[in-house]
Amino acid sequence: MQPHEKIIPSRKIKGYSAILLPLTKTGAVDWEGFESHLAKTIAAGLIPAVNMDTGYANLIDSATKMDVLDRTRKLINGKEFVAGAFVADKPGDAFRAQEYRTEMELIEKFGGTPVIFQSYGLTNGSDSQILQNYKQLAGYCDQFIGFELGKVFLPLGKIYSLELYQELIQIPECIGAKHSSLHRQPEWDRLEIRDKIRPEFRVLTGNDLAIDMVKYGSDYLLGLSTFAPDLFAKRDHFWATDNNEFYELNDVLQYLGFFTFRVPTGAYKHSAAQFLKLRGWIETDETHINSGKRPESDIFVLEEILERLQRWID
Repeated sequence: MQPHEKIIPSRKIKGYSAILLPLTKTGAVDWEGFESHLAKTIAAGLIPAVNMDTGYANLIDSATKMDVLDRTRKLINGKEFVAGAFVADKPGDAFRAQEYRTEMELIEKFGGTPVIFQSYGLTNGSDSQILQNYKQLAGYCDQFIGFELGKVFLPLGKIYSLELYQELIQIPECIGAKHSSLHRQPEWDRLEIRDKIRPEFRVLTGNDLAIDMVKYGSDYLLGLSTFAPDLFAKRDHFWATDNNEFYELNDVLQYLGFFTFRVPTGAYKHSAAQFLKLRGWIETDETHINSGKRPESDIFVLEEILERLQRWID
């Protein structure tokens, strides 16, 4: 076993959970459902991540994003939350630093920490140029979280070289980075670099197909946890208290992850709506008109998974 693959028992896991933006039958935002889901996530002890991919960050308008931030600020009551800073562009576009600045300053105004979504302009060019882009963004905020996104989620995504990653984590304002390649080895490599270069830096797994990466020193910022923030919090507590129930609960949650994050991966948001409706947490299982959809037959499998999870539901 390589050093970066060693399990770290009984560690306290820090969990950030992306919040689904639920919709009504007419396609409008279900604000009551959003606030209820947000409140449940806060009560579970996870840190909410709003206006992420799970919240349709690339599909909703600025007014909706601002409403999400405002409602989150009121419910979070001074506690920590993070929010996606997303800038829409096209292949070949220049780096839109000032648009990022606007997004980041808005998030900080509402009390959140920006999570820097990639864009074509941000990730275009050499490693040196990308590094300079992030350093420029660091000047616009007190702190931020980086984000590597695989193309399976969005075509603008890019997984950085290890050489660039090593430089990025040394930016003082960058306190952590979400890694969403959906592969273990690149994340193990990042943990090894983190441990050598900046131990306090948080490697946030975005690997919904290997949620046990927390055993090796990753924390998490997941879309899968939006299905069951209460159960993710319970799983994390099991690990911190050296309770072997961690493994059985993690196995069922991973089964949920493999089923709902299958191709087309982005349709997991519809799966989340289906599952949360089954739980009685939201009113409909509608998804955004421009987001991927799952067949209704999926509900039978989700019901079976939910039944397996009942033993851990209070």
